[in-house]
Amino acid sequence: MKAVLYYRGALTSCNYDCPYCPFGKTRDSAERLAKDREELEAFVRWASAQGAEGHCLSIFFNPYGEALIHRWYKEAMITLSNLDHIDKVAIQTNLSAGLDFAARLNPHKAAFWATYHPGQVTEQRFLAQCMAVYEQGIPLSVGSVGIRSSFEAIASLRAALPEGVYLWVNAYKDKPNYYTGEDIAFLSGIDPYFMLNARDYESLGKACGAGSSVFYVQGPGQVKRCYKDRGVIGNLYRDGLEGLSAERSCRMKVCDCYIGYIHMPELQLQQVYGAGLLERIPCGVREGKE
Repeated sequence: MKAVLYYRGALTSCNYDCPYCPFGKTRDSAERLAKDREELEAFVRWASAQGAEGHCLSIFFNPYGEALIHRWYKEAMITLSNLDHIDKVAIQTNLSAGLDFAARLNPHKAAFWATYHPGQVTEQRFLAQCMAVYEQGIPLSVGSVGIRSSFEAIASLRAALPEGVYLWVNAYKDKPNYYTGEDIAFLSGIDPYFMLNARDYESLGKACGAGSSVFYVQGPGQVKRCYKDRGVIGNLYRDGLEGLSAERSCRMKVCDCYIGYIHMPELQLQQVYGAGLLERIPCGVREGKE
């Protein structure tokens, strides 16, 4: 079967201290990092063996904190991107880590979801990291949280990036009615799909790929439908994909996050993003330097 796996391990540390993130500037113990590495390596071994079982996998790493500052995530990206039965391997990252490893990635399968955090890194440094990925021909989307204090920085980055790099803006939803009409027009001028993210989608009881062909895997192997649904549907290593897969309607009142609502078939977002759905690159955007 074709399956999408979101993976989040024990890692909870980050080298940034963004005010809107609970994991900013935290430090994991050596024991926790060792646990994260062991669990990730077990997941990579399992994923590597799935070709023999007839499965095709797309994998997205969305850790708490920053993963690429740790060697084992770089090695996981390299290993998985070079396997025939892996359709895609993408990672959510602030791009602060060294990127020499990118030369060993398969550019036809690897992708980066890069988040810009103004105040944590200079535009010059972040742009240089984006270009290092872009010059390798590896697809990447770039984005930022749309808080007002970042508007100028987001616009500046958009002007500096190549046209072939899509810049998304995540709507800030912690405060109701945060945006004025002028704000929405400004952000939509930067990200033409901003309004797709600015709304919440009624999802309770509605169809979703989560739990059927999309699975949220946690380090020890326990699996949930999605990261917002706390219900455990099984264990990846015990049950396998066939044992986990079942049609399951959404149990949440609303879906408000890109990695969730893109799997609701009624929204037909495959038509917007096509093959770039996982890494958030719309159709018609050139995915990396040719």
